[in-house]
Amino acid sequence: MSSNRLAREKSPYLLQHAQNPVDWFAWGEEAFEKARGENKPIFLSIGYSTCHWCHVMEHESFESAAIAAFLSEHFVSIKVDREERPDVDQVYMAFVQATTGHGGWPMSVWLTPQLRPFFGGTYFPPTDVPGRPGFITILRRIAELWENERDQIEAKAGSLLSALREAESEAVAQPNDEWDTAKTLHLAIGQYSRMFDPQEGGFGGAPKFPRPVNLQLLLHLTAKKDIPAQDADTARGMALHTLRKMALGGMHDHLGGGFHRYSVDDEWHVPHFEKMLYDQAQLAHVYLTAWQLSGEDLFAKTARNILQYVAHDLTSPEGGFYSAEDADSLPRADAARKTEGAFYVWTRDEIGEVLGADRLDEFCAVYGVEPGGNVSAASDPHGELEGCNVLIQRLTFAEAAERFQRPLENMEHRLNDDRAALLARRGLRPRPHLDDKILTAWNGLMIGAYARAAQVLGDTSFLDTARRAARFIRDHLFHPVTGELLHSYRQGPSAISGFAADYAFLISGLIDLY
Repeated sequence: MSSNRLAREKSPYLLQHAQNPVDWFAWGEEAFEKARGENKPIFLSIGYSTCHWCHVMEHESFESAAIAAFLSEHFVSIKVDREERPDVDQVYMAFVQATTGHGGWPMSVWLTPQLRPFFGGTYFPPTDVPGRPGFITILRRIAELWENERDQIEAKAGSLLSALREAESEAVAQPNDEWDTAKTLHLAIGQYSRMFDPQEGGFGGAPKFPRPVNLQLLLHLTAKKDIPAQDADTARGMALHTLRKMALGGMHDHLGGGFHRYSVDDEWHVPHFEKMLYDQAQLAHVYLTAWQLSGEDLFAKTARNILQYVAHDLTSPEGGFYSAEDADSLPRADAARKTEGAFYVWTRDEIGEVLGADRLDEFCAVYGVEPGGNVSAASDPHGELEGCNVLIQRLTFAEAAERFQRPLENMEHRLNDDRAALLARRGLRPRPHLDDKILTAWNGLMIGAYARAAQVLGDTSFLDTARRAARFIRDHLFHPVTGELLHSYRQGPSAISGFAADYAFLISGLIDLY
């Protein structure tokens, strides 16, 4: 199979598409010159290497010879790794969100040769489905409009861009703006309260994202002395309840540690299975804060669990932190295709083979394992998890000890052994793809998490991990004479200069480390 020009790139995401029949370009002047020279619109596809729906759209559309031929005839096709080029992603995501009301990846945007967007969306099925046009239908319609109504498209692109710029300028606070901090915080807590799920925690319904920045804000308000006690108690209750539910839920990997991307249901049970470094960093921070404020062992244990996962599975030999692990993996080494969550889910029989009959009932009761699987059809639209279980802690260790008439310490010891045995068995399965790109911004977040953990939990091994990562960034992604940062590293430093987030998050992490 022949490769396209993405084979020259370093990005794992772009390399995943190097065998597509699509005539892909990377973001750059080569593609822009072709679009201007041939007066063709640009099809811009943005995603990242561990994105499940990116894989789906690739398999359905970008591996199609017919779709590839149509793209080559009518468009210049550009592929962008949103983690490698967050600047490009941010610009066109703002357009998609403003014009469709939502965003996400894969992101699909059509641009004029001058890079002005005029139509966009996220995932498109290859052909029409009820209520939704297919990708090929959209391509044909845009090609027809470009041929016959090009002036109108370019005028629309210009007016949309002007409207976005105007909205952006209105949203920016001005130097002389005044606001009542206490009133603003009171309004914020009220808004969170209206969205809060008092049963399962979190804000709003499915899908549920952890949103650690919101939780960190609520915990910060808990500690403020100048807000009403009722507001502080409300903020504290919402944040701690959410963090407990997340720690016990299936979005938390109870065997290997760390958190998956988000939950597709409203009880944190069935996750979207990829694991992102920046989620681990931010959640470690917020669980450390929760432990400081509450003293609940669950929070310290969860923070430690996250950091141990990152040290074991997302740390390079040189000390930098990798970006992510994929949602999809092969169910078996000889399987023809990857499926979502295959590495993480279990049948009850598989668990019985590892633990034996005498331990099976206890473990299954604690972790919600059912003979026919515990994943509902609503949480499994492709039927990939049928008959499988996502581990979710339904009983606390104290409740389990009471139910099975065992001393608490004995119950904890048995369950720890059971999880270790299942983790060892899971380690024999084909692992998900690892995105081994090292991003300066995300490493800054993680350095800060390890440094804080060393101080808060008193564990010097965490300090050593933070120091090694900081040295890696200093040695490979920092120019000591100019003070400039580079954005990423994979098989050597990239040529992409650092963005504002790289400076901000690394500086924050280094202050924590200092």
